[in-house]
Amino acid sequence: MINYFDFYAIPQSFNPDTAYLKKKFYELSKQYHPDFYANEDEAKQQEILELSTLNNKAYQTLSAPAKRLEYILQSHGLVSEGAKPQLPADFLMEMMDVNERLMEVDSAEELGNITAEVLAIEGDINEELGQLTADYEQLDDTAKESRLNEIANIYYRQKYLLRIKESLNNVAQRF
Repeated sequence: MINYFDFYAIPQSFNPDTAYLKKKFYELSKQYHPDFYANEDEAKQQEILELSTLNNKAYQTLSAPAKRLEYILQSHGLVSEGAKPQLPADFLMEMMDVNERLMEVDSAEELGNITAEVLAIEGDINEELGQLTADYEQLDDTAKESRLNEIANIYYRQKYLLRIKESLNNVAQRF
């Protein structure tokens, strides 16, 4: 399986040049357009179809920040389906507290306070992620590995927070 960054001939980055990505996508879309290979043999047509599909998947993944983040972490074996991450104890305690308060919420005002708190936590996590990914490309390999572990930790906290936000939405429908 070819790496999407290699396919686009760019270094692995959490913040790639989006204009370049789009330009490369269109360039490869033309280059690998199946119509241009209609007179080729079946093997060549199949190869072009696979390259065209790869180009579409690469662009969809690399142009979407959340998908790109997950892709980079997966390519380093740091996230996988069904993985049970070790989340920081203080984060888990905070989330348990939010969950308990959510189960007992009895007013729209109280729900608003919890929602504001969750959004503030999310803002802090996103800010931390921004700082960790900003200079990633400049790091040496050892520092990158360490940084990727910190980023994976944030990825799993974001996933957890997503579940909390779904619970918030469910509770909000009661008011």
